[in-house]
Amino acid sequence: MSDDDEQAWLRQLLSVGRALTSELDQRVVLERVLETARELTGARYAALGVLNDQRSELERFVTAGIDEETHRAIGELPRGRGVLGVLIEQPQPLRLGDVSEHPSSYGFPAGHPVMRSFLGVPVVIHAQVWGNLYLTEKAGGEFTQRDEEAAVILAQWAAIAIENARLYETSERRRETSEKASRALRVSRDVAVAVGGEVALERVLELIVKRARALVDARSVLIWLREGEELVVAAKAGDAARDALGVRVPIAGTVTGGVLESRQPRRLLDMSPFREPGARELGVADAEAALLVPMLHRGEAVGVLVVFDGSRGFEDDDEHLLQTFAVSAATAVALAQSVQADRLRGALAAADAERRRWARELHDDTLQSLGALRMLLAGALRHDGLPRTREAVQRAVAHVEREIENLRAIITDLRPASLDELGLRAAIESLLERHREQGVIRIESELSMSSPAERRRRLDPELESAIYRLIQEALTNVTKHAGASTVRVQIRESDREVEIEVQDDGAGFDSDAAREGFGLAGMRERATLAGGSLSIASGEQGTLVKARLPV
Repeated sequence: MSDDDEQAWLRQLLSVGRALTSELDQRVVLERVLETARELTGARYAALGVLNDQRSELERFVTAGIDEETHRAIGELPRGRGVLGVLIEQPQPLRLGDVSEHPSSYGFPAGHPVMRSFLGVPVVIHAQVWGNLYLTEKAGGEFTQRDEEAAVILAQWAAIAIENARLYETSERRRETSEKASRALRVSRDVAVAVGGEVALERVLELIVKRARALVDARSVLIWLREGEELVVAAKAGDAARDALGVRVPIAGTVTGGVLESRQPRRLLDMSPFREPGARELGVADAEAALLVPMLHRGEAVGVLVVFDGSRGFEDDDEHLLQTFAVSAATAVALAQSVQADRLRGALAAADAERRRWARELHDDTLQSLGALRMLLAGALRHDGLPRTREAVQRAVAHVEREIENLRAIITDLRPASLDELGLRAAIESLLERHREQGVIRIESELSMSSPAERRRRLDPELESAIYRLIQEALTNVTKHAGASTVRVQIRESDREVEIEVQDDGAGFDSDAAREGFGLAGMRERATLAGGSLSIASGEQGTLVKARLPV
C-alpha cells in the first residue's frame, strides 16, 4: 500500500471515529459500525454479538448484509457456540481462511448463506468484553492483517461510541425519571394550592383531571366518585364523551368497582373487561389501554382515577406517579366534599333560623293583633247601639291599618321592592330610614357607592341581595341584642370589591356562644356563598361586623 493509500486509510478511520463517537443512539451506532466494517474490509456480511451479563453467551445478534427473507430461512440466531464461542472464551482477534475447517466449527444451519473467510475481534468496554464484531466472506479472498487492524481500531471506536450511547440513554432515563418526579411534585403542589384556595368540589375535580392527564400524557381521564353502591363519573378531561358526566356503574361486578374495593391499581392492556354495562356512553370505546388507580383518603377509597391511552403506554413509573398523585387528589376531594356538606348544613340551619324568626314575627305581632281584632269585632256585635258599633269598627280599621303596615314591613324584609326597582343604594337608604323612624337607636351612615347610572350597569342581583341582607341582619342584631345607642353603617365600593362595616357602641357579646341565636351563621353563609369573607370583633367597646365581597 502506497503512502497516499495509507494516509487515505487513516483519514477514513479517523472520519469513522468522529462519526461514531458523535452518535448517541445505540441502534444507529451498531448499524454504522457494521456498514463501516464491511466498507473498510470488503466483507460481504457483518455482525455484532452482544454478550449477556454473565458473559457466557450471546444475548443480541445484529447483522448487516443479510436480507429479511434469508433471516427467516436461517431461523434462530446464534447464541455463541462453535467458532463464535471461541471468541467468547478467548477474547482476541481471530482470522480464518475457511471457517468450516476450524476444529470448533459446528457448520451452518439449512438456509444459511455460504461463508468461508472469517474475521472476529472483541469489543471491550472498561476492560470487560461487551461483545464481538464478526466479518465474513471477504471479496477476492481472505482477510488481511490490515483488515484485522482496521477491525480492531473500529471495535475500539465502537466501544467508545457504545459506551457514550449507553451513558446518554442512562442519563435520559434519569432525566425522564427526574422530570416525572418534578411533574408529580408540581401537580401535588397545584392540588395542595387548590385545596388551600379553592374548596368548590367541581373546581377541584376539574383541576385534578387536567393535571392527571398532563402528568402521564394521557388521551382521556375520568374521575369516578362513590355514591352508595354505585360509582358516578364526576369529572372528565380529554377525548371522553360530553355525556360521560353522570354515567353510573355498580361497584359490584365491574372493573372500576373492583379497583375501588381492592384499593389496588390495575393496568388494562386488553380493554375488553372495561366494556361493561353502563360504560358505553363514556366515549372511550376505541381506547387501547387504561390505568385505574384508587383515590385513597385515610384508608378509605373515595373514588377511582382512570386514565386512557398514555403516549408511552403505561409503565411502572406511570403507575407509581399516578398513585402518589391520587392520594393528594383524594385529600382534595374529601376536603371539598366536607366543606360542601358543612355549607349545606349551614345553609339549612340558617334557613331554619330564618323561618323561626318569621314565625315569631307573625305569631307575636300579626297573629296576636288579629286575635285582638276578632275579640273587638265580636264584642261590637253584642251591642245594638250604633255609636258603640261605630267606635268598634273605627278601632278595628286602625288595627287593620297597623297590621297592613306590619305585613308590608315583613314583605319588605323578605324582598324589598326598592332593591329591584331603584337599586341597591336606594334599598339600603330606605332600610336605614325605617330603622331611624323606630327611634330606638341613632344611625350614622356613609355609603360610598355608585348609582346604577354612574356604574353603567348594576351589580349581580345575588351580590346586591347578599349586601342588603348582611346590613339588614346586622342592624336587626344591634337593635334587638346590643343595647347600643349608636350604630355606624359604612359601605365602600371599588372596581374589585364591596366592603361593608357595621359598628355599634353596645355591650358586646361572646360571638362563639351567640353565633346561632344572633343569626351570625346565616351572615357567614351569605358572605361565603358570595365568594367573600365575614369577620366579627366584639368587646366592651361594642361590636364590629366587617364583610368583603368581590364584585
